[in-house]
Amino acid sequence: MKNFINRIRRFVNGLKRPSKQTNMTKLRQRGESLDSFTFRDATVNDVPKLGELHAKTWAETYTNGKSPNTQLRQYQWQKSFTKENDGSWFCILVVSKENEFVGFAKGKIYKDDDSPELRGELNKIYLLNDYQRLGLGTKLIGKVARRFLTMGINDMILFGMPGNPSCYFHEAMGGERIYSGKGTFDGCYRWRELKKLAEY
Repeated sequence: MKNFINRIRRFVNGLKRPSKQTNMTKLRQRGESLDSFTFRDATVNDVPKLGELHAKTWAETYTNGKSPNTQLRQYQWQKSFTKENDGSWFCILVVSKENEFVGFAKGKIYKDDDSPELRGELNKIYLLNDYQRLGLGTKLIGKVARRFLTMGINDMILFGMPGNPSCYFHEAMGGERIYSGKGTFDGCYRWRELKKLAEY
């Protein structure tokens, strides 16, 4: 029953997002093309804009309930860059030709007590609604996979929300659903082999 409810929630939430055709039209109206975006690592200097983007994309994704504000997100990112900057995580930005941030992904090392092998965790991946369904998310997750491979990690996990319509994207990218002991899907995905994902 829980799986069915989450499936309905994903579908309904997905209807709130613009279609590919709508976003392609908006892209052209803004004078942008898919080749005009760059991908780069975030730095501490990006915290103000990154925090703003994080707050906005979260609010667009999870429309029910109170969303963390920009100040909180900026504080969290500042803390990551200043107190947790030990090489165990990275953040890749999607940047427009006008130097506006439209998406980001955070990857970090995941330590499982049940396994001595390190895994990567796709800790966050967000794009503004107007930039979804254009292939930017595919490129972004491919870059995350390549980064993990350079770290000697070939296995990646993601802990998400089962009602998030992005679950469709994770599955299209080859994510394997991980079910709980009770047989429910709680939003967790795993990629056991990153080399194919890294081709994007």
